[in-house]
Amino acid sequence: MNIQELYQLYRQHPTITTDSRDCPEGSIFIALKGASFDGNKFVTQALEKGCAYAIVDDETVVAGAAASLRQRLILVDDCLQTFKDMAREHRRRFDIPVIGITGTNGKTTTKELVAAVLSEQYHVLFTQGNFNNDVGVPKTLFRINDEHDIAVIEMGASHPGDIKTLVETVEPTCGLITNVGRAHLQGFGSFDGVKRTKGELYDYLAKEQVKSLEGGQVFINADDEDLCGMADERNILFRSGYGTGSSDDIVVKGEIVSCAPLLKFRWFIHDEEEGDSEKFTIQTHLIGSYNIYNMLAAITVGMEFGVEIEQINHALANYEPSNNRSQLTQTERNTLIVDAYNANPTSMAAALRSFAALESPKKKMAILGDMRELGDASAEEHQEAVDLMRECGLEDVWLVGEEFGKTTCGYRKFRDIDEVKDAIARELPADNVILIKGSNGIKLFQLPELL
Repeated sequence: MNIQELYQLYRQHPTITTDSRDCPEGSIFIALKGASFDGNKFVTQALEKGCAYAIVDDETVVAGAAASLRQRLILVDDCLQTFKDMAREHRRRFDIPVIGITGTNGKTTTKELVAAVLSEQYHVLFTQGNFNNDVGVPKTLFRINDEHDIAVIEMGASHPGDIKTLVETVEPTCGLITNVGRAHLQGFGSFDGVKRTKGELYDYLAKEQVKSLEGGQVFINADDEDLCGMADERNILFRSGYGTGSSDDIVVKGEIVSCAPLLKFRWFIHDEEEGDSEKFTIQTHLIGSYNIYNMLAAITVGMEFGVEIEQINHALANYEPSNNRSQLTQTERNTLIVDAYNANPTSMAAALRSFAALESPKKKMAILGDMRELGDASAEEHQEAVDLMRECGLEDVWLVGEEFGKTTCGYRKFRDIDEVKDAIARELPADNVILIKGSNGIKLFQLPELL
């Protein structure tokens, strides 16, 4: 079968599963492979549980199947590519705006904020959690239905070409890159590799701008020299700029009022010819001054799609973060700033500077975990991080993990999360405001309930 024929089969059986433990009656099982599993080995189980068909990419599975099951097997060259191609066919059925979002930091928060703003006026399909890879993105696309007015799709990357592959599946009509920073250097090889890969979204949208005066809109942080340079290199014409600086490209402009510890900011529409608009003040539920750019991005997208200002302000003021991202948690003993989902040199530096500038009468304490996937740059980046901690005047710092353990500094060091738990149980830290940040694999997300 070609992709069109496979998609027609999906129309007849409109449920796809990639998990042999979850096989709804009449669904289609796609035998994906991973580092530690091969879906081809569970095809018989999937069919017996209720799947109508199974798509496989192992000829021996078809050859060895019982005759009664063989006619329900569909052999393809590559199950993952087939999954993505079928998802693209599904996405093409819906003539709606599709906003693609990527970036080193803040893409999940920005996606959530954009969806919250647009949901004030539209029925929005958006990426759940961090389903932003080559399996999660197709799953998200298959959720689009006739009720949706617009889609917001988050795309992640850890290797060159990842975003190119995803945009060719998503086919976004517009999009934004939150920023480019030093993350996944083990996969990208260098910061230039990060810029090239994230820039693959701009590559696609630049082509859309050539094809259509209505396609390819880019929402861009006009304060970010890297992003502006990347857009200039690709001759991106249709831009909606936001920022806090003085760039002529800024349409939605913001300024921080306070971070005590939650971000409060003002924004307005900047127009040099007609004059600036009224200023609107929003008290957010987000920690960190860096989140102003995520807020401004959501405002800019909302304005582009005609969401009323009152609706935009309502959405942003009522958004509450989850999943250990910029969360403020008050326990019986401490105030916690939990940002333990991920960490890289760029986000770590932003978190440390924001924490140092935090207005709080309580003592400051930081529990910081290793930044993963930095390759040969790991030692240098971790040393720069501890140097920045000293520069920021942070004194009570607990460093967790092997990479921070190699640094030269006077801070306390712990091999792993278990050693930290033991120390917390013995010492019972109290009356602190505590920053908790590290890569997810360090498991700092286990600490809030102990503090």
